[in-house]
Amino acid sequence: MSDFSQSNTPQSHTRQSEQAHSGIAKPPRVMAISNQKGGVGKTTTAINLGTGLAAIGRRVLVVDLDPQGNASTGLGIDRTNRAISSYDVLMGEANVAEAAVETGIPGLSIIPSTIDLTGAELELVDMPRRAYRLREALAATGNELDYVLIDSPPSLGLLTVNALVAAKSVVVPLQCEFFALEGLSMLMKTIERIRAAFNAELEIQGVVLTMYDKRNNLSDQVAQDVRDYLGDKVYRTIIPRNVRVSEAPSHGKPALLYDHKCAGSLAYMQLASEMLRRERLAEAA
Repeated sequence: MSDFSQSNTPQSHTRQSEQAHSGIAKPPRVMAISNQKGGVGKTTTAINLGTGLAAIGRRVLVVDLDPQGNASTGLGIDRTNRAISSYDVLMGEANVAEAAVETGIPGLSIIPSTIDLTGAELELVDMPRRAYRLREALAATGNELDYVLIDSPPSLGLLTVNALVAAKSVVVPLQCEFFALEGLSMLMKTIERIRAAFNAELEIQGVVLTMYDKRNNLSDQVAQDVRDYLGDKVYRTIIPRNVRVSEAPSHGKPALLYDHKCAGSLAYMQLASEMLRRERLAEAA
């Protein structure tokens, strides 16, 4: 369980100095890591982007909203240590601070997922403000966090709707493969529907090209097609296909802890830095 208190760590000192400089404690930036197509590196991105942001001094909460619970497992949260989960938060039976579990990474906590989430779609149907359950729970956290990353399931149900309604922006992992643009088109339509019905402020934070294989000409073609379609919304950082990144979850560690020198880890650190750099430029504009 996490109380989100300011700890005596380099990360907290970095954050405190930035707040002192700005004079304002900002609410956390809530981002949904989402793609309705499975197998695109969504959970891998949630885990390693969260770790990268924590490594450079940000206080991060990952919300595992996927019933498979892979983000929880990948951050080393044993199934026996999930007494309170994202299901309890959605049902209003626990608040965010009660559900959050510290990971082995300073500054990074997670609200784990359990198998109970598989029934949440049906239970939410009859609940009041069913699309806003997560948004209202996160609103109660105050300014103790810098980022909230929501790992949403690869489908469009009430869990994904809750993630998109709670979020200010969407990070879209996109595999460099033939059907990538088809999946992206579906997600864009979903985002437009969410904007119209529930969350007018929702925007695309950025598209992350994942599983890039420089030996495959198709990867280059897909990357170029996506950049032609979305322009600057596509991050310059590309996540390569990498064996060490694939191995890391089975050891209950993000790639940055499992092998911080591998190409995948370096790419996710670069992605975290690029995200912060873009946000600073946007704020200064």
